[in-house]
Amino acid sequence: MTAPATTRRVSEHEARQVAEDAREQHWHKPSFAKELFLGRFRLDLIHPHPQPAPEAVAKGEAFLARLAAFLDAEVDGARIDREAQIPDEVVRGLKELGAFGMKIDESYGGLGLTQVYYNKALALAGTASPALGALLSAHQSIGVPQPLKLFGTKEQKDAFLPRCARTDISAFLLTEPDVGSDPARLGTTAVPDGDSYVLDGVKLWTTNGVVADLLVVMARVPRSEGHKGGISAFVVEADSEGITVERRNAFMGLRGLENGVTRFHQVRVPAANRIGPEGAGLKIALTTLNTGRLSLPAACVGAGKWCLKIAREWSAAREQWGKPIGEHEAVGAKISYIAATTFALEAVVDLASQMADEERNDIRIEAALAKLFGSEAACRMADELVQIRGGRGFETADSLAARGERAVPAEQLLRDMRINRIFEGSTEIMHLLIAREAVDAHLSVAGDLIDPDTSLADKARAGAKAGGFYARWLPGLVAGRGQLPTSYSEFGDLAGHLRYVERNARKLARSTFYAMSRWQGRMELKQNFLARIVDIGAELFAMSAVCVRARHMAATGDHGREAGRLADVFCRQSRVRVEELFARLWTNTDGPDRHLARAVLSGRMEWLEAGIVDPSREGPWIADATPGPSTADNVRRRIG
Repeated sequence: MTAPATTRRVSEHEARQVAEDAREQHWHKPSFAKELFLGRFRLDLIHPHPQPAPEAVAKGEAFLARLAAFLDAEVDGARIDREAQIPDEVVRGLKELGAFGMKIDESYGGLGLTQVYYNKALALAGTASPALGALLSAHQSIGVPQPLKLFGTKEQKDAFLPRCARTDISAFLLTEPDVGSDPARLGTTAVPDGDSYVLDGVKLWTTNGVVADLLVVMARVPRSEGHKGGISAFVVEADSEGITVERRNAFMGLRGLENGVTRFHQVRVPAANRIGPEGAGLKIALTTLNTGRLSLPAACVGAGKWCLKIAREWSAAREQWGKPIGEHEAVGAKISYIAATTFALEAVVDLASQMADEERNDIRIEAALAKLFGSEAACRMADELVQIRGGRGFETADSLAARGERAVPAEQLLRDMRINRIFEGSTEIMHLLIAREAVDAHLSVAGDLIDPDTSLADKARAGAKAGGFYARWLPGLVAGRGQLPTSYSEFGDLAGHLRYVERNARKLARSTFYAMSRWQGRMELKQNFLARIVDIGAELFAMSAVCVRARHMAATGDHGREAGRLADVFCRQSRVRVEELFARLWTNTDGPDRHLARAVLSGRMEWLEAGIVDPSREGPWIADATPGPSTADNVRRRIG
């Protein structure tokens, strides 16, 4: 089948170069996770656990109390799931609370909450309805407020931030019908015309786009005289002439999500609405996501806490074979996993959030690891809760209520959590993104050695540079504090886990170096290997976070004993996963899997598909997104 007419043909090299140019090229601040992947366990960067200012705590806690009261009194999560829409009165109530301006400075009419309390609010709202958390986070984490906060002019901030704080909803539009994680193929254009740009194109999966007042749109500016060109970011009024929301999409979960397809036809946007220079759009998007990604694992924290509550209550009430099911080892292991993982996920999110607030560290890897770890863990916790509930876990809340039982929406949570492994970078893309950052130091000194396009002279210079780096770096991977039985003794019973992290951070770095030496330029093709490297790093980061959190809680007398037990069990569970991942670095089925996949794609295995009927309906795999006027009704819905 032919590709849509707007598909932009690009080579693999060009696609990679666009992605490379968009990432932040330099490290101006220290990074705990970056050092971890290099085999250096910089505990000093996260311990003692950073703490928010007392006034920030007071402001945050006061808002959480108001938000909780509103959610309890005004939000019916079952209704939102059943009707697939957040009621207008709920949205208006959230606006009145200031929930759409949580991260916007008070000088613009916002609440000025810290990243820590913004995330706590998202976790709280998400437990009432995950669609609420998505509405609020899409508006503030990736919508208009955050890009303007980081890159906007004073005039742009003055014009748009007060609206975003109280009255307007914003959305972020990057994805297109045939463009996902490969933005080099972006088809939407913004053609300069005097003091304006004219936008044409189609955007897909526009979260909040159906109800938005303001849009952040990524579009390609053609190179021309006086115009550098490239993918650029624009603030666009959603009611501009030529914009049509052609449909509202429906999903297996997050049914209240206002997500649609938006067409731009000859939409005129003032040049003053361009965020940053031409060609900076992807860099703006990625920089925005450095902290914006924390909103997703924050929602996963809330999901984990609810899973734990229901698992505890149900497993104590339900009896089988003479005792509560929670006392049976098979169920108890699931409860233990949910409890330990919830503690770990909250530790990771709070630590990364506080680091973001302090701005002393570069947290681009930490935020990405939190997203990766949180999205995978929340899906498993939701699945384990359904299993613990048995048939009642598979039954809908409305059906349970109809036959007189407590309406527990476990199956809804499973549906709602599944998208998190895809949202804001799929698990597979996150593995590659984090891996690229994790090996940045190596590519900085040795990249030319493995680049086939590099001249012999440049390779020689790179060899000398790499030799100096590795002469200093490699000896540090041989021995460290993790081999000393008295190291980290201030952590008490958890000290052994930190010694394990230190030893295995060095082992991780050695494994990465060996793989680069072995595969060189083919390293980027070893995606499963890189994924395991990243997953090991995520586990080591989580273990570090839980130990630091437990140590802080013990020092402050805040459930210190229980926190220590949770941290210990999580670290024991994590160590099992780490050992398995290390073993699978070199003992796996990657080669046979690759060959079998090629055979399947070639059609040689079609015989295996015999004996079924395909319930799919006819149609192209990817919808045509040829620019032009819309022929559909505008389904945009404005919430006053």
